[in-house]
Amino acid sequence: MKWSAIGQLGDRGLVLLDRMNDFSEEDPLYAFALDELLCRNTGRGGPAVCHMWRHPRAFIMGLRDSRLPRAGAARDLLETAGWDTAVRNSGGAAVPLDNGVVNLSLILPKSDVLDFHFHDNFEQMYELIRLALQASGRQVDKGEISGAYCPGDFDLSIGGYKFCGIAQRRQVNAVIIQAFIVAEGSGAERARLVRSFYDIAAAGADAADFPVVTADSTASLEELAGLGADASLAFAAAVRQVIKAAQEGQPSVGSLILPTAEQVREMAETLHNRYAI
Repeated sequence: MKWSAIGQLGDRGLVLLDRMNDFSEEDPLYAFALDELLCRNTGRGGPAVCHMWRHPRAFIMGLRDSRLPRAGAARDLLETAGWDTAVRNSGGAAVPLDNGVVNLSLILPKSDVLDFHFHDNFEQMYELIRLALQASGRQVDKGEISGAYCPGDFDLSIGGYKFCGIAQRRQVNAVIIQAFIVAEGSGAERARLVRSFYDIAAAGADAADFPVVTADSTASLEELAGLGADASLAFAAAVRQVIKAAQEGQPSVGSLILPTAEQVREMAETLHNRYAI
């Protein structure tokens, strides 16, 4: 089955921005800042974009995480241990990023500026990921997984173990749907890292203000779907195939006009200042 989301874009088309192996920028908010600028362009009539990227070692917090009583102390300990840290401007909670985590951003135009319904956009991301994993023969389920980090209604799981979380960022005329996919390595180790963050950051907080993370909630595609030790690359290749197949018969949208690196760095600095702990 073809990915149906691309058919809804009309003459907008979809451009794949593949930064899987671009590690030239150390700032963990660089990719989020790039999404923000690309979303503005899409909202002004530019093409839809699928942005695929990785970051070697970063701990990304959600806005609610940044307001926890001892978030600053937890951040300091992470940075002492060699983790870059930042607060993102999209929804969701804390997520560790590394070379074994593939990040997908779907940047899509809004059909109506007054449309505040987001489930259709989440379904489009779910369908893209499900199709990319179709050849594995595993069933991809959606629905919150108890004990998983960054929990939500659109947790994606295989056999009851979460491997993907989805968040969104909405602008006036376009939307960004962001997914992290735990592809390689140990899901349990990442869950334990997130649990250690909340053990410190949430001291004294109301229990409703943070997720209770357990190690047996999360696993990687390497562990769940038999994609092998290079599961990140295998999953990325499958995403490329889904998008290429969906683009067949669609109008050509030409090359994507990217903002300059300096413009992206300036936006990243704005995000750091706006969402600082």
